[in-house]
Amino acid sequence: MAKILIIDDERSIRNTLREILEYEDYEVEDVDNGVDGLQLIEKKDYDLVLCDIKMNRMDGMEVLTEGLAIKPDLPFIMISGHGTVETAVEASKKGAFDFISKPPDLNRLLITVRNALDRGSLVVEAKVLKRKVSKVRSILGESQAILKIKETIDRVAPTDARVLVTGANGSGKELVARWLHEKSNRSAAPIIEVNCAAIPSELIESELFGHEKGSFTSAIKQRIGKFESANGGTLFLDEIGDMSQSAQAKVLRALQENKITRVGGEKEIDVDVRVVAATNKDLLKEIEAGNFRMDLYHRLSVILIHVPPLIERKDDIPLLTQSFLDEICNEYGMPVKKISDAALEALKALPWTGNIRELRNMVERLIILSDKVITDNDVRAFANPSAPAAITAGGAAPAPQTDFDQFNNFQEYKDFAEREYIKFKLEKNNWNVSKTADDIDIQRSHLYSKIEKFGLKRGE
Repeated sequence: MAKILIIDDERSIRNTLREILEYEDYEVEDVDNGVDGLQLIEKKDYDLVLCDIKMNRMDGMEVLTEGLAIKPDLPFIMISGHGTVETAVEASKKGAFDFISKPPDLNRLLITVRNALDRGSLVVEAKVLKRKVSKVRSILGESQAILKIKETIDRVAPTDARVLVTGANGSGKELVARWLHEKSNRSAAPIIEVNCAAIPSELIESELFGHEKGSFTSAIKQRIGKFESANGGTLFLDEIGDMSQSAQAKVLRALQENKITRVGGEKEIDVDVRVVAATNKDLLKEIEAGNFRMDLYHRLSVILIHVPPLIERKDDIPLLTQSFLDEICNEYGMPVKKISDAALEALKALPWTGNIRELRNMVERLIILSDKVITDNDVRAFANPSAPAAITAGGAAPAPQTDFDQFNNFQEYKDFAEREYIKFKLEKNNWNVSKTADDIDIQRSHLYSKIEKFGLKRGE
């Protein structure tokens, strides 16, 4: 049953409204002044407030403003015996759901009340769904490095200080950025992610700042950029070390002046954005090589957070593994599999060049291919994603070892491992690129770029 508060200094109006609403099975309370009304709003949970505009102790507009400061989602319907268009417009601007005149028309009043209550319910449902959809995975770990990161996030998040997150691929840089946003005063606004490595250099400026219609050949309509989309929230610039020099100059200006200009446009647009950047590169070396601007580096790195690779926090592997077991088994709708202590030790002994992302994929593979209890033999058998083990009557055969002598340098080996891993995941998902991108936690456009880079073809 919806609970409604009436604030009006005329007893006859209060009695009339109460009689009408109680007849419709609403629970009603009433007071004759705004001061008492605000105290009730603060103490109790109402679904709707009907508030007179002209009152003695406190004006209805003041009640509206202070009431919404206490309960931002509480619908207000303003009522007045001296209603004008100007008054209605002012009430709407201050956040009122609607405005009705005295004496209220019965049908219009009831329709307005139902609409306001429906709107209030939708706002609450939308917030609940948003929390479920945008639920950020916890930062798991008890190692000193992880505890330090958590402490830094708690200190830095409430401020607007820019943060540069460094660390290897798959180590959890994006998760740190999301928690910085989640614990900030901007958490109600969006966090917009831009993967600078996945966007061609000639399109990065349009992606960040937007463009005007006709500014280049394919610009058939105006487009809002990521800076504008993130206005009031957080802009996460992932792989900032891969950004072109021209884009770096424009980003620097945007950070200095809090203004942007769309590609092909002349108008300056004010933006209120907190920037969090991440990179797996050593930006100081990139500066020495002339690939990255030193002034931009200093703008971005007010706070530096380094996320250590998994190899440096092996003691966190059991905790991470159990979390992934619970999560993945729940996703698959199956009982949570157990893992032996020997298997956990075997996991800790692996090199983990792909860090947390690689560990999660490994756990998923073990869940699918192992029996009820994951053993150390399972870990050794399925450790190499580029060479799926053949399943025989005797169990899982160990994966063949890679000939490391064929690689001239570390980059060649990384390219080989990345190619084989992507190929394995694509084949596992029957070449469903969207599902594969979700599985390996990269953007679809980035995966398409990798497929093209490595010349991967279906059925090869």
